[in-house]
Amino acid sequence: MILPARRLFYVLGGNAVIALLATINPAWIAAWYASVGVSLLLAFIDMLRVVTEPVPDAQRFVPHSLPLGVKRNIRLHLHNRSTRSLTLWLYDHFPRETSVEGFPLRLSLAADTFAEPLYSVTANERGKLHFPGLQLRVLSPWQLWWHDVTLPVQSEVKVYPNFAAVAQYALLATDNHLSHMGIMKKRRRGEGQDFHQLREYRAGDSLRQIDWKASARMHKAISREYQDERDQEVIFMLDCGHRMMAKDDALSHFDHTLNAILLLTYVALRQGDAVGLGSFAGANRWLPAHKGQHNVQHMLNALYDLQPTAQAPDYAQAATELLVRQKKRALVILLTNLRDEDTDDLLPALHLLRTRHLVLLASMREQALDSALDAPVDNTEDALHKAATQHYLRTREATLERIRAAGIRCLDVTPNAMSVGLINHYLDIKRSAVL
Repeated sequence: MILPARRLFYVLGGNAVIALLATINPAWIAAWYASVGVSLLLAFIDMLRVVTEPVPDAQRFVPHSLPLGVKRNIRLHLHNRSTRSLTLWLYDHFPRETSVEGFPLRLSLAADTFAEPLYSVTANERGKLHFPGLQLRVLSPWQLWWHDVTLPVQSEVKVYPNFAAVAQYALLATDNHLSHMGIMKKRRRGEGQDFHQLREYRAGDSLRQIDWKASARMHKAISREYQDERDQEVIFMLDCGHRMMAKDDALSHFDHTLNAILLLTYVALRQGDAVGLGSFAGANRWLPAHKGQHNVQHMLNALYDLQPTAQAPDYAQAATELLVRQKKRALVILLTNLRDEDTDDLLPALHLLRTRHLVLLASMREQALDSALDAPVDNTEDALHKAATQHYLRTREATLERIRAAGIRCLDVTPNAMSVGLINHYLDIKRSAVL
Protein backbone atom coordinates (compact mmCIF):
# COMPACT_ATOMS: atom_id res chain seq x y z
CA MET A 1 0.00 0.00 0.00
CA ILE A 2 1.23 3.48 -0.89
CA LEU A 3 0.32 6.43 1.33
CA PRO A 4 1.12 10.13 0.80
CA ALA A 5 3.80 11.62 3.02
CA ARG A 6 3.92 15.18 4.40
CA ARG A 7 6.23 16.50 1.69
CA LEU A 8 3.72 15.48 -1.01
CA PHE A 9 1.11 17.70 0.61
CA TYR A 10 3.59 20.58 0.50
CA VAL A 11 4.02 19.97 -3.24
CA LEU A 12 0.24 19.87 -3.73
CA GLY A 13 -0.06 23.07 -1.72
CA GLY A 14 2.50 24.78 -3.96
CA ASN A 15 0.55 23.68 -7.05
CA ALA A 16 -2.64 25.02 -5.49
CA VAL A 17 -1.02 28.41 -4.94
CA ILE A 18 0.11 28.55 -8.60
CA ALA A 19 -3.41 27.54 -9.70
CA LEU A 20 -4.84 30.38 -7.62
CA LEU A 21 -2.45 32.84 -9.27
CA ALA A 22 -3.45 31.47 -12.71
CA THR A 23 -7.08 32.29 -12.00
CA ILE A 24 -6.06 35.88 -11.24
CA ASN A 25 -3.49 36.26 -14.00
CA PRO A 26 -3.71 33.95 -17.07
CA ALA A 27 0.03 34.34 -17.60
CA TRP A 28 0.52 31.82 -14.77
CA ILE A 29 -1.39 29.06 -16.59
CA ALA A 30 1.69 27.78 -18.42
CA ALA A 31 3.63 27.75 -15.14
CA TRP A 32 0.81 25.81 -13.50
CA TYR A 33 0.84 23.17 -16.28
CA ALA A 34 4.58 22.82 -15.96
CA SER A 35 4.41 22.59 -12.15
CA VAL A 36 1.71 19.91 -12.25
CA GLY A 37 3.59 17.91 -14.89
CA VAL A 38 6.88 18.00 -12.99
CA SER A 39 5.12 17.16 -9.71
CA LEU A 40 3.36 14.13 -11.23
CA LEU A 41 6.57 12.89 -12.83
CA LEU A 42 8.57 13.23 -9.62
CA ALA A 43 5.80 11.61 -7.56
CA PHE A 44 5.59 8.68 -9.98
CA ILE A 45 9.37 8.14 -10.00
CA ASP A 46 9.55 8.37 -6.22
CA MET A 47 6.68 5.90 -5.88
CA LEU A 48 8.34 3.49 -8.30
CA ARG A 49 11.63 3.66 -6.43
CA VAL A 50 10.15 2.92 -3.00
CA VAL A 51 7.96 0.11 -4.31
CA THR A 52 10.76 -1.68 -6.16
CA GLU A 53 13.47 -1.45 -3.50
CA PRO A 54 13.87 -4.40 -1.10
CA VAL A 55 11.82 -4.30 2.10
CA PRO A 56 13.83 -4.68 5.34
CA ASP A 57 14.09 -8.20 6.73
CA ALA A 58 12.33 -8.56 10.06
CA GLN A 59 12.33 -11.06 12.91
CA ARG A 60 10.56 -11.17 16.25
CA PHE A 61 12.09 -12.81 19.31
CA VAL A 62 9.50 -13.62 21.97
CA PRO A 63 9.96 -15.56 25.21
CA HIS A 64 8.91 -19.21 25.14
CA SER A 65 6.25 -18.35 27.70
CA LEU A 66 4.84 -15.33 29.53
CA PRO A 67 3.55 -15.03 33.10
CA LEU A 68 0.08 -13.55 33.40
CA GLY A 69 0.03 -9.86 34.31
CA VAL A 70 3.83 -9.45 34.32
CA LYS A 71 5.62 -7.09 31.94
CA ARG A 72 8.14 -8.72 29.62
CA ASN A 73 10.29 -7.42 26.74
CA ILE A 74 10.04 -8.51 23.11
CA ARG A 75 12.97 -7.92 20.77
CA LEU A 76 12.65 -7.15 17.06
CA HIS A 77 15.42 -7.47 14.48
CA LEU A 78 15.35 -5.30 11.33
CA HIS A 79 17.96 -5.49 8.56
CA ASN A 80 18.11 -2.83 5.84
CA ARG A 81 19.07 -4.62 2.62
CA SER A 82 18.77 -1.56 0.37
CA THR A 83 21.57 0.74 -0.79
CA ARG A 84 20.22 3.84 0.91
CA SER A 85 19.37 4.94 4.43
CA LEU A 86 15.78 4.25 5.42
CA THR A 87 13.38 6.15 7.62
CA LEU A 88 10.51 3.98 8.77
CA TRP A 89 7.70 3.58 11.26
CA LEU A 90 7.29 0.19 12.93
CA TYR A 91 4.18 -1.33 14.49
CA ASP A 92 3.76 -4.90 15.72
CA HIS A 93 0.37 -6.61 15.39
CA PHE A 94 0.25 -7.91 18.96
CA PRO A 95 -2.66 -10.05 20.26
CA ARG A 96 -5.71 -8.27 21.63
CA GLU A 97 -5.25 -10.15 24.93
CA THR A 98 -2.12 -8.12 25.65
CA SER A 99 -1.25 -4.51 26.39
CA VAL A 100 2.00 -3.02 25.08
CA GLU A 101 4.18 0.02 25.58
CA GLY A 102 6.56 1.61 23.09
CA PHE A 103 4.60 1.75 19.82
CA PRO A 104 4.74 3.01 17.17
CA LEU A 105 8.53 3.15 16.75
CA ARG A 106 10.33 5.54 14.38
CA LEU A 107 13.71 4.24 13.19
CA SER A 108 16.51 5.37 10.89
CA LEU A 109 18.57 2.60 9.31
CA ALA A 110 21.73 3.18 7.32
CA ALA A 111 22.37 1.03 4.25
CA ASP A 112 23.13 -2.63 5.03
CA THR A 113 22.79 -2.19 8.80
CA PHE A 114 20.39 -3.59 11.37
CA ALA A 115 18.54 -2.45 14.49
CA GLU A 116 17.05 -4.38 17.41
CA PRO A 117 14.36 -2.28 19.08
CA LEU A 118 12.58 -3.49 22.23
CA TYR A 119 9.04 -3.04 23.43
CA SER A 120 7.24 -4.29 26.53
CA VAL A 121 4.18 -6.52 26.55
CA THR A 122 1.87 -7.55 29.39
CA ALA A 123 -0.39 -10.56 28.92
CA ASN A 124 -3.90 -10.02 30.30
CA GLU A 125 -5.30 -13.48 29.55
CA ARG A 126 -3.90 -16.98 29.74
CA GLY A 127 -3.70 -19.35 26.81
CA LYS A 128 -1.85 -19.50 23.50
CA LEU A 129 -1.40 -16.09 21.89
CA HIS A 130 -0.58 -15.44 18.23
CA PHE A 131 1.39 -12.54 16.74
CA PRO A 132 0.21 -12.41 13.08
CA GLY A 133 2.54 -9.88 11.50
CA LEU A 134 4.79 -6.85 11.64
CA GLN A 135 3.80 -3.60 9.91
CA LEU A 136 6.38 -1.24 8.36
CA ARG A 137 6.00 2.16 6.73
CA VAL A 138 9.10 3.05 4.70
CA LEU A 139 9.65 6.64 3.58
CA SER A 140 10.46 7.04 -0.13
CA PRO A 141 13.82 8.53 -1.27
CA TRP A 142 12.34 11.96 -1.99
CA GLN A 143 10.00 11.69 1.05
CA LEU A 144 6.82 11.96 -1.02
CA TRP A 145 5.36 8.55 -0.13
CA TRP A 146 5.11 5.97 2.61
CA HIS A 147 5.32 2.35 1.49
CA ASP A 148 3.08 0.50 3.93
CA VAL A 149 3.75 -3.24 4.07
CA THR A 150 2.78 -5.96 6.55
CA LEU A 151 5.37 -8.71 6.88
CA PRO A 152 4.13 -12.23 7.78
CA VAL A 153 6.36 -12.50 10.84
CA GLN A 154 4.33 -14.91 12.94
CA SER A 155 5.00 -15.99 16.51
CA GLU A 156 3.17 -17.95 19.19
CA VAL A 157 3.61 -17.74 22.92
CA LYS A 158 1.94 -19.48 25.84
CA VAL A 159 0.70 -17.38 28.73
CA TYR A 160 0.92 -19.26 32.02
CA PRO A 161 -0.28 -18.37 35.50
CA ASN A 162 2.15 -16.03 37.20
CA PHE A 163 5.18 -18.26 37.81
CA ALA A 164 7.25 -15.25 38.85
CA ALA A 165 6.09 -15.90 42.44
CA VAL A 166 7.73 -19.35 42.28
CA ALA A 167 11.11 -17.79 41.49
CA GLN A 168 10.62 -15.31 44.34
CA TYR A 169 9.80 -18.16 46.73
CA ALA A 170 12.85 -20.15 45.63
CA LEU A 171 15.11 -17.14 46.14
CA LEU A 172 13.74 -16.30 49.57
CA ALA A 173 13.78 -19.95 50.64
CA THR A 174 17.47 -20.13 49.77
CA ASP A 175 18.18 -17.19 52.09
CA ASN A 176 15.64 -18.32 54.74
CA HIS A 177 13.69 -15.07 54.29
CA LEU A 178 10.25 -16.57 53.60
CA SER A 179 8.71 -14.32 56.26
CA HIS A 180 9.05 -11.49 53.72
CA MET A 181 6.24 -13.22 51.78
CA GLY A 182 4.18 -13.84 54.92
CA ILE A 183 5.04 -17.57 55.04
CA MET A 184 5.61 -18.77 58.58
CA LYS A 185 8.02 -21.69 58.91
CA LYS A 186 7.66 -22.92 62.50
CA ARG A 187 9.50 -26.20 62.19
CA ARG A 188 11.89 -26.83 65.08
CA ARG A 189 14.88 -29.12 65.13
CA GLY A 190 14.05 -32.76 65.86
CA GLU A 191 10.31 -32.50 65.14
CA GLY A 192 8.46 -34.51 62.55
CA GLN A 193 7.46 -38.11 61.98
CA ASP A 194 10.02 -39.52 59.53
CA PHE A 195 13.57 -40.34 60.63
CA HIS A 196 16.08 -38.06 58.91
CA GLN A 197 19.56 -38.57 60.39
CA LEU A 198 21.71 -39.14 63.47
CA ARG A 199 23.81 -36.29 64.80
CA GLU A 200 25.59 -35.17 67.93
CA TYR A 201 23.46 -34.16 70.87
CA ARG A 202 22.84 -30.42 71.07
CA ALA A 203 21.69 -28.31 73.96
CA GLY A 204 17.90 -28.15 73.90
CA ASP A 205 17.34 -31.66 72.48
CA SER A 206 14.82 -33.70 74.45
CA LEU A 207 15.87 -36.97 76.10
CA ARG A 208 13.45 -38.83 73.81
CA GLN A 209 15.64 -37.90 70.85
CA ILE A 210 18.75 -39.60 72.23
CA ASP A 211 19.70 -42.86 70.50
CA TRP A 212 21.23 -44.79 73.40
CA LYS A 213 22.69 -47.62 71.29
CA ALA A 214 24.40 -45.18 68.91
CA SER A 215 25.58 -43.13 71.92
CA ALA A 216 27.15 -46.25 73.47
CA ARG A 217 28.98 -47.10 70.24
CA MET A 218 30.25 -43.57 69.70
CA HIS A 219 30.99 -42.91 73.40
CA LYS A 220 29.12 -39.62 73.18
CA ALA A 221 25.49 -38.47 73.14
CA ILE A 222 23.83 -39.01 69.75
CA SER A 223 20.38 -37.61 68.89
CA ARG A 224 17.88 -38.73 66.31
CA GLU A 225 16.62 -35.98 63.98
CA TYR A 226 13.25 -36.29 62.31
CA GLN A 227 11.61 -34.49 59.41
CA ASP A 228 8.06 -33.93 58.26
CA GLU A 229 6.53 -36.91 56.53
CA ARG A 230 7.18 -37.22 52.80
CA ASP A 231 5.59 -39.15 49.97
CA GLN A 232 2.14 -37.79 50.77
CA GLU A 233 -0.30 -36.50 48.16
CA VAL A 234 -1.97 -33.14 47.64
CA ILE A 235 -4.96 -32.90 45.28
CA PHE A 236 -6.45 -29.58 44.19
CA MET A 237 -10.18 -29.47 43.38
CA LEU A 238 -10.61 -26.36 41.25
CA ASP A 239 -14.00 -24.73 40.78
CA CYS A 240 -14.26 -23.40 37.21
CA GLY A 241 -17.78 -22.02 37.68
CA HIS A 242 -19.13 -18.56 36.96
CA ARG A 243 -18.31 -17.10 40.38
CA MET A 244 -14.60 -17.41 39.70
CA MET A 245 -14.92 -14.78 36.96
CA ALA A 246 -15.25 -12.04 39.59
CA LYS A 247 -12.51 -9.40 39.60
CA ASP A 248 -11.12 -7.17 42.32
CA ASP A 249 -8.14 -5.97 40.28
CA ALA A 250 -6.60 -6.71 36.90
CA LEU A 251 -6.81 -10.47 37.55
CA SER A 252 -9.95 -12.53 38.09
CA HIS A 253 -10.45 -14.70 41.17
CA PHE A 254 -9.78 -17.66 38.90
CA ASP A 255 -6.37 -16.31 37.90
CA HIS A 256 -5.47 -15.58 41.52
CA THR A 257 -6.44 -19.16 42.34
CA LEU A 258 -4.23 -20.57 39.60
CA ASN A 259 -1.28 -18.51 40.87
CA ALA A 260 -1.85 -19.92 44.37
CA ILE A 261 -2.06 -23.49 43.01
CA LEU A 262 1.18 -23.05 41.13
CA LEU A 263 3.10 -21.71 44.12
CA LEU A 264 1.79 -24.38 46.51
CA THR A 265 2.61 -27.05 43.91
CA TYR A 266 6.23 -25.90 43.96
CA VAL A 267 6.31 -25.89 47.78
CA ALA A 268 4.70 -29.34 48.12
CA LEU A 269 7.01 -30.90 45.54
CA ARG A 270 10.00 -29.51 47.41
CA GLN A 271 8.64 -31.15 50.54
CA GLY A 272 8.72 -34.52 48.78
CA ASP A 273 4.98 -34.81 48.24
CA ALA A 274 3.06 -35.64 45.06
CA VAL A 275 0.63 -33.09 43.60
CA GLY A 276 -2.40 -33.58 41.35
CA LEU A 277 -5.38 -31.56 40.19
CA GLY A 278 -9.01 -32.03 39.18
CA SER A 279 -11.28 -29.30 37.84
CA PHE A 280 -15.06 -29.20 37.65
CA ALA A 281 -18.02 -26.98 36.67
CA GLY A 282 -17.70 -27.07 32.90
CA ALA A 283 -13.93 -27.45 32.49
CA ASN A 284 -13.23 -30.99 33.64
CA ARG A 285 -9.57 -31.96 33.70
CA TRP A 286 -7.68 -34.52 35.72
CA LEU A 287 -3.97 -34.53 36.45
CA PRO A 288 -2.92 -37.52 38.62
CA ALA A 289 -0.60 -36.86 41.52
CA HIS A 290 3.12 -37.02 40.64
CA LYS A 291 6.33 -36.20 42.47
CA GLY A 292 9.40 -34.33 41.30
CA GLN A 293 10.15 -30.72 40.43
CA HIS A 294 9.39 -31.43 36.76
CA ASN A 295 5.73 -31.70 37.79
CA VAL A 296 5.64 -27.88 38.07
CA GLN A 297 5.91 -27.75 34.28
CA HIS A 298 3.20 -30.40 33.94
CA MET A 299 0.93 -28.31 36.15
CA LEU A 300 1.67 -25.21 34.07
CA ASN A 301 0.77 -27.00 30.86
CA ALA A 302 -2.46 -28.29 32.41
CA LEU A 303 -3.55 -24.86 33.65
CA TYR A 304 -2.33 -22.25 31.19
CA ASP A 305 -5.39 -22.40 28.88
CA LEU A 306 -8.00 -23.32 31.49
CA GLN A 307 -10.80 -20.75 31.71
CA PRO A 308 -13.84 -20.34 33.98
CA THR A 309 -17.24 -21.15 32.49
CA ALA A 310 -20.80 -19.92 32.97
CA GLN A 311 -21.85 -23.14 34.75
CA ALA A 312 -22.73 -23.47 38.41
CA PRO A 313 -20.54 -25.85 40.46
CA ASP A 314 -21.88 -29.31 41.30
CA TYR A 315 -19.89 -30.14 44.43
CA ALA A 316 -21.46 -33.55 44.99
CA GLN A 317 -20.61 -34.79 41.51
CA ALA A 318 -17.08 -33.41 41.76
CA ALA A 319 -16.53 -35.14 45.11
CA THR A 320 -17.85 -38.45 43.76
CA GLU A 321 -15.56 -38.31 40.73
CA LEU A 322 -12.56 -37.51 42.90
CA LEU A 323 -13.19 -40.50 45.17
CA VAL A 324 -13.28 -42.74 42.11
CA ARG A 325 -10.01 -41.36 40.76
CA GLN A 326 -8.05 -40.81 43.98
CA LYS A 327 -7.86 -44.00 46.06
CA LYS A 328 -4.92 -43.08 48.30
CA ARG A 329 -5.55 -40.79 51.26
CA ALA A 330 -4.56 -37.24 50.35
CA LEU A 331 -4.89 -33.62 51.35
CA VAL A 332 -7.75 -32.41 49.15
CA ILE A 333 -7.88 -28.63 48.74
CA LEU A 334 -11.21 -27.40 47.35
CA LEU A 335 -10.81 -23.93 45.84
CA THR A 336 -14.03 -22.03 45.23
CA ASN A 337 -15.93 -18.81 45.88
CA LEU A 338 -18.24 -19.61 48.77
CA ARG A 339 -21.79 -18.28 49.10
CA ASP A 340 -24.10 -18.69 52.07
CA GLU A 341 -26.61 -20.60 49.94
CA ASP A 342 -23.99 -23.26 49.15
CA THR A 343 -24.25 -25.01 52.50
CA ASP A 344 -26.87 -27.56 51.47
CA ASP A 345 -24.83 -28.60 48.42
CA LEU A 346 -21.29 -28.08 49.69
CA LEU A 347 -21.44 -29.62 53.17
CA PRO A 348 -22.57 -33.14 52.02
CA ALA A 349 -19.81 -33.11 49.38
CA LEU A 350 -17.20 -32.19 52.00
CA HIS A 351 -18.47 -34.95 54.29
CA LEU A 352 -18.17 -37.41 51.42
CA LEU A 353 -14.57 -36.39 50.74
CA ARG A 354 -13.75 -36.54 54.45
CA THR A 355 -14.55 -40.25 54.59
CA ARG A 356 -11.20 -40.92 52.90
CA HIS A 357 -9.23 -37.68 52.68
CA LEU A 358 -8.16 -34.70 54.76
CA VAL A 359 -10.11 -31.73 53.36
CA LEU A 360 -9.25 -28.02 53.26
CA LEU A 361 -11.84 -25.59 51.90
CA ALA A 362 -10.17 -22.49 50.44
CA SER A 363 -12.63 -19.75 49.53
CA MET A 364 -12.07 -16.37 47.87
CA ARG A 365 -13.62 -13.37 49.59
CA GLU A 366 -14.22 -10.29 47.46
CA GLN A 367 -11.93 -7.39 48.33
CA ALA A 368 -14.88 -5.09 47.66
CA LEU A 369 -16.55 -6.39 50.84
CA ASP A 370 -13.65 -5.29 53.03
CA SER A 371 -13.48 -1.98 51.19
CA ALA A 372 -17.20 -1.40 51.78
CA LEU A 373 -16.73 -1.87 55.54
CA ASP A 374 -13.87 0.64 55.62
CA ALA A 375 -15.72 3.25 53.55
CA PRO A 376 -17.01 6.35 55.42
CA VAL A 377 -20.75 6.72 56.03
CA ASP A 378 -21.98 10.11 54.80
CA ASN A 379 -25.66 9.46 54.14
CA THR A 380 -28.50 6.99 54.55
CA GLU A 381 -27.61 5.10 51.38
CA ASP A 382 -24.06 4.55 52.63
CA ALA A 383 -25.39 3.31 55.97
CA LEU A 384 -27.77 0.84 54.30
CA HIS A 385 -24.99 -0.40 52.02
CA LYS A 386 -22.66 -0.93 54.97
CA ALA A 387 -25.35 -2.70 57.00
CA ALA A 388 -26.13 -5.02 54.09
CA THR A 389 -22.43 -5.85 53.70
CA GLN A 390 -22.10 -6.63 57.41
CA HIS A 391 -25.17 -8.86 57.26
CA TYR A 392 -23.80 -10.74 54.27
CA LEU A 393 -20.42 -11.26 55.94
CA ARG A 394 -22.06 -12.50 59.14
CA THR A 395 -24.11 -14.98 57.12
CA ARG A 396 -21.00 -16.08 55.27
CA GLU A 397 -19.09 -16.51 58.52
CA ALA A 398 -21.96 -18.57 59.94
CA THR A 399 -21.69 -20.87 56.92
CA LEU A 400 -17.97 -21.27 57.49
CA GLU A 401 -18.54 -22.00 61.19
CA ARG A 402 -20.94 -24.80 60.26
CA ILE A 403 -18.28 -26.28 58.02
CA ARG A 404 -15.60 -25.96 60.71
CA ALA A 405 -17.92 -27.52 63.26
CA ALA A 406 -18.08 -30.56 60.99
CA GLY A 407 -14.32 -30.97 61.43
CA ILE A 408 -13.30 -29.49 58.08
CA ARG A 409 -10.51 -26.94 57.81
CA CYS A 410 -11.44 -23.62 56.19
CA LEU A 411 -9.55 -20.74 54.67
CA ASP A 412 -11.46 -17.56 53.75
CA VAL A 413 -9.21 -14.81 52.39
CA THR A 414 -9.06 -12.13 49.72
CA PRO A 415 -7.49 -13.12 46.37
CA ASN A 416 -4.15 -11.42 47.08
CA ALA A 417 -3.76 -13.41 50.31
CA MET A 418 -4.69 -16.83 48.88
CA SER A 419 -1.17 -17.99 47.99
CA VAL A 420 0.35 -17.26 51.39
CA GLY A 421 -2.72 -18.56 53.25
CA LEU A 422 -2.63 -21.89 51.40
CA ILE A 423 1.08 -22.40 52.00
CA ASN A 424 0.81 -21.64 55.71
CA HIS A 425 -2.12 -24.08 56.09
CA TYR A 426 -0.23 -26.75 54.15
CA LEU A 427 2.90 -26.35 56.29
CA ASP A 428 0.78 -26.43 59.45
CA ILE A 429 -0.83 -29.69 58.32
CA LYS A 430 2.59 -31.17 57.60
CA ARG A 431 3.88 -30.17 61.03
CA SER A 432 0.83 -31.55 62.85
CA ALA A 433 1.09 -34.92 61.05
CA VAL A 434 -2.69 -35.22 60.66
CA LEU A 435 -2.47 -36.36 57.05
